[in-house]
Amino acid sequence: MPTTAHVISCIQKLVLYETRARYFLVGSNHAETKYRVLKIDRTEPKDLTISDDQHVYSQQEVRELLGRLDLGNRTKMGQKGSSGLSRAVSAFGIVGFVQFLEGYYIVLITKRRKMADIGGHAIYKIEDTNIIYIPNDSARIAHPDEARYVKIFQSVDLSSNFYFSYSYDLTHSLQYNLTILKTPLETLKPEVVPHARQEGFDIFEAECLSSNGDNVVFGISSKPCAKYVWNLQLLDKIADTVHRDWILHIIHGFCGQSKLLIYGRPAYLTLIARRSSKFAGTRFLKRGGTCEGDVANEVETEQIVHDASVMSFSSGSYSSYVQVRGSVPLYWSQDISTMMPKPLIKLDRADPFAHVAALHFDQMFHRFGSPIIILNLVKKREKRKHERILSEELFAAVTYLNQFLPPEHHIHYIAWDMAKYTKSKQFNVLDRLSIIAEDVVRKTGFFVNRPDFYCHTLRPDEKWNNQGGLTTSCGRLQTGVLRTNCVDCLDRTNTAQFMVGKCALAFQLYALGMIDKPKLQFDTDAVRLFEELYEDHGDTLSVQYGGSQLVHRVKTYRKIAPWTQHSKDIMQTLSRYYSNAFSDADRQEAINLFLQVFHPSDANNPLWELASDYCLHHKDTAVLQHSKRSYTFWWTSEVLQHLPLPYDEVFSAENKEHMVVKKYHAYDEEIDTYTEFWRPCELSSLDETFCLAMTHSAREITIPKNVGKDPSPFTVRKPEESMKSVLGNKVNKEETILQRKTAASAPPPPSEEAVSSSTEDDSGTDKEEDGSISQRSTPVKITDTSDSSKIPDESSRSTVNAYCSSLVSLPSEDDLLIYERFVQLGENQHKIDQTTQVPGSRCLRNITNLMLCGSRNFSWHLSDTSSVYYHLSCLLLRSLMSTSTKSYAQPSSLGSCFLIFL
Repeated sequence: MPTTAHVISCIQKLVLYETRARYFLVGSNHAETKYRVLKIDRTEPKDLTISDDQHVYSQQEVRELLGRLDLGNRTKMGQKGSSGLSRAVSAFGIVGFVQFLEGYYIVLITKRRKMADIGGHAIYKIEDTNIIYIPNDSARIAHPDEARYVKIFQSVDLSSNFYFSYSYDLTHSLQYNLTILKTPLETLKPEVVPHARQEGFDIFEAECLSSNGDNVVFGISSKPCAKYVWNLQLLDKIADTVHRDWILHIIHGFCGQSKLLIYGRPAYLTLIARRSSKFAGTRFLKRGGTCEGDVANEVETEQIVHDASVMSFSSGSYSSYVQVRGSVPLYWSQDISTMMPKPLIKLDRADPFAHVAALHFDQMFHRFGSPIIILNLVKKREKRKHERILSEELFAAVTYLNQFLPPEHHIHYIAWDMAKYTKSKQFNVLDRLSIIAEDVVRKTGFFVNRPDFYCHTLRPDEKWNNQGGLTTSCGRLQTGVLRTNCVDCLDRTNTAQFMVGKCALAFQLYALGMIDKPKLQFDTDAVRLFEELYEDHGDTLSVQYGGSQLVHRVKTYRKIAPWTQHSKDIMQTLSRYYSNAFSDADRQEAINLFLQVFHPSDANNPLWELASDYCLHHKDTAVLQHSKRSYTFWWTSEVLQHLPLPYDEVFSAENKEHMVVKKYHAYDEEIDTYTEFWRPCELSSLDETFCLAMTHSAREITIPKNVGKDPSPFTVRKPEESMKSVLGNKVNKEETILQRKTAASAPPPPSEEAVSSSTEDDSGTDKEEDGSISQRSTPVKITDTSDSSKIPDESSRSTVNAYCSSLVSLPSEDDLLIYERFVQLGENQHKIDQTTQVPGSRCLRNITNLMLCGSRNFSWHLSDTSSVYYHLSCLLLRSLMSTSTKSYAQPSSLGSCFLIFL
């Protein structure tokens, strides 16, 4: 039994009740066995007054409490006509509290969708929210600009790519979350909780925990990384006054999960992207870095592979790899007032001592350790100096910083002009990226929570033995990180990250014992699934920052993209240009307001009247800094002492302050992941329990005979033999993505059963039904794309073989005559012009004669006449559709003909 575990939040369902003077927010766990109550005052016009009694209620107690509140708030005792306590809304979490120029609003999550599962810890996507004004009408002081601020705030679409979890810290990597569980027990100091009723007194905590050590489990909850929390400022008002179970941190970015089926052994592949909330914004309005070391478009991408047959963190096999993208850490920008497709790049401030880069890389040492590897994809040779300005300045900054670092911790700088290699016919871009990826993964290593297999020692692999990182008795740790950038950190960066991730994925699968060599090839099911995830990931991040999806994809750089891709690229370029020119300013205002970078006040100018938000993000322009960092010792001394380990994962006194430790009984609901995931004490249907329909490699697979019968997802299959349309069905998907303003991180529009709605149930809380995890399915069924209007001997024979290979008996001539008779009856039911009737009947007779003649030449393998009719109708419809250029028959006639035949 594990001695440490992650703490599960006891507030997963919320119901907001209202009276004229108060709001009562009742929260409970999913099993509805523990309740907490918040009281919110509605009489204060501009102040937020919240009281938490810190009491844990049972279901009976909370019913009695609500009954007394209902009775006490009626106008007359015993009156039953109108209730004094009414139910306002049900929810699944609190986003936060926000104030503009009037009173406070509360933002609640009213719909959620389960997107992924890691070790029994569910990750949800926000589907819908509700913003509620707290003060009542009598206390409200109206302001003319309030409605405009509310509209700007609501323009941040919280249903687009915002994620949260009740038990898993999404702001940290899997390596961090599992490392804190390895904290030595002698260093853990549980928080002092008096044995009082208001703290949820438990008989197990009073008796068993103190006497029997076998029943003790230390519940650990860590402080989130503030950089990746998007509602941190919205929760600031209540963070110190309410119980921590009320606090729910959300991230912005991407989350997707797929399933590999390896000869019956399931493996989950999860991709999580965390977008930084510091210096966040849109493409041309947020470039470079700030005086605090934060850069624009900074995203941390983590790929997680785990054996799905074992769910527990303590017993299962888990592996992860992290890489980062972000703008070039310099003071630079682009002027968009000229309406040019590529505005000129200019350096805003001179930075001879690389102040921005020093702070930025110090943050990276703190979080990731060493080595820090920079992959700079910016152009190096240009007729007119444009991107080369950034490349030269970044190289100078890295050279300056490296001269003060110890040689073993130098920042590695790799400059590669990817655009130049793409235009050249002599070089293969992905081959060059593969070489870089192998070198990067060898230096940084990756995380795996289990020791190496003995077979790796018996059959050593050269690549495996040269792996970097840190090897321990419990597994391997990733030390250091790859930081990739181009100018926008979108198209080129996503392809480079995919290649590095593909290389790391091979090592991860090898470490988990799923492949015999740490190498993956293109055109395998595993790589196709991974490529889909990364394209969805790239589309999502591109829409968030650039306003459109990716222009250049992996297939573009492989030079196997279809000719229709060029027109799509042009449309994406135009969409990106339009978004940057006309809508980015409004989006930037909304982000600044949501993140509370701008605080509305009567003393200041309104948000929409600001000429620029430069002073909001660069604090050194408004406040004079009294202390300056050293120009030579630019790093944090404590961080450098523990390198190559990241300082966040070191067992230090400072890091212990960021953890909350509490003793629990082994079967307490707050640390029992098994009960939280499976819920054995609840009455549930199989559809609800097994509702996750993620993308996986073995769904609807039809392997051709010439490929063999190997269902392995690591078998190379030619594009014409399997899964032609893995990424070919992008047109409809892209339209759906653009309409929903999200790039495929959300599943298709949900049905009523697939979304957790909060408006149906009258009991204290609502029931939830999870939707599908993944938004894309991998079509692996072979489809025939030949033109059925041209049917020569050989092609018709192969076509009918493809559709009738399972038929074993020859249909009788009587059946075929009956079929022809039904076709003629269908024609005669409608009055058709003589000009169209003759060609139409002639076409149908020709098709029938063709099937009648062809049936004598083919061998059939099925005696079921209905199957024969089905395949013949398929041929009929194909032939009719192929003649659409000449309208041989009216649509109504064709439809009635087919219906009568059925």
